[in-house]
Amino acid sequence: MALAVPGKERLPGQLLRFVLVGGFCALLDYGSYQLLLALGMDGPGLADLARAISFVIGTSTAYVLNKRFTFNATGGLKQVSSFILLYGTTFFIAVGVNRLMLLALPDTSWRSTLAWVVSQGAATTINFVMLKLVVFREKRDSAE
Repeated sequence: MALAVPGKERLPGQLLRFVLVGGFCALLDYGSYQLLLALGMDGPGLADLARAISFVIGTSTAYVLNKRFTFNATGGLKQVSSFILLYGTTFFIAVGVNRLMLLALPDTSWRSTLAWVVSQGAATTINFVMLKLVVFREKRDSAE
């Protein structure tokens, strides 16, 4: 008989919910990024601001949905502070990777999309691991 590891049996479900929430938030992020670019925020520096704004929109939505839907977490100020610290870090990663990709990629109609996809992929990978292990980690019973 195998011993059950607390929380491990829920990892596949959490990962699936994280992907669904993340997909929705990514569409929200990408849609707002493209909208801001279409509204004229596509010049030097402005594209970075557009990416920053879209990141905040997607992130705010991700916090609310991941807290309840993905991790079923209830937490106070410490949890919110951890989330802000994590997403503050990944904010700079997302915007920085986006900037690097805009500089590295050839000037094509797909450049902003490819830059966004690479920057989002980097941020998303970091976010899942840190949300699972730090921000929304499950409390262990002291009897175990």
